[in-house]
Amino acid sequence: MRKSAINRILLALTGIVMLGSGVLMLAGGFDVYRRWSLSSPDGMPWTAPDAVVLQDADRTRWTDEAWWWPAVIAALAVVFLLALWWLVAQLHRTHPGHIRLGEPPADGVELREHALSDALAADAGRQPGVTRAQARMIGPPRRPKAQLDLTLTQDSEPGPVLRTLCDGPLTRARRSTGRARLPAEARMRVTPHKPHRAE
Repeated sequence: MRKSAINRILLALTGIVMLGSGVLMLAGGFDVYRRWSLSSPDGMPWTAPDAVVLQDADRTRWTDEAWWWPAVIAALAVVFLLALWWLVAQLHRTHPGHIRLGEPPADGVELREHALSDALAADAGRQPGVTRAQARMIGPPRRPKAQLDLTLTQDSEPGPVLRTLCDGPLTRARRSTGRARLPAEARMRVTPHKPHRAE
């Protein structure tokens, strides 16, 4: 699963939990349960304006225990490390976004990642033996790498298709970006077909 999809899912779940908790607490603060004769959720501590989230007994239940403060500190440390890991993961880009043209890169001259991916996929899809091609760029902006997913015809051979890909679309992509090298990874599959019955 892509990083952006994971981020969206985590943010959506966090938002739903926070929104639901906020609505329940607002309902208790505005005394909605009593006014509308509603039953509050089980275990909900704040059901009236004068209620508190934690009673004194709940807040001080384990403070005299020897394990309490080390457990609290350990839990907070785990939460902090997870948040730090998530932040570092966001800063580590898996897609270049914009690719600077030329080598060394020229200031202010950039090519959008999707433009190069679309052009490379269209060029690879026109090669003999290829019925469908998809391409995307991965890696940091300074060292982009092309990933190609090719669907071959039933009678094509991977070797000649790979040579044509290297001599054609990948060479043209390197020239158009002004780079001496553009690493690439190609995954090939054959067009699925129905099995033939032997007579």
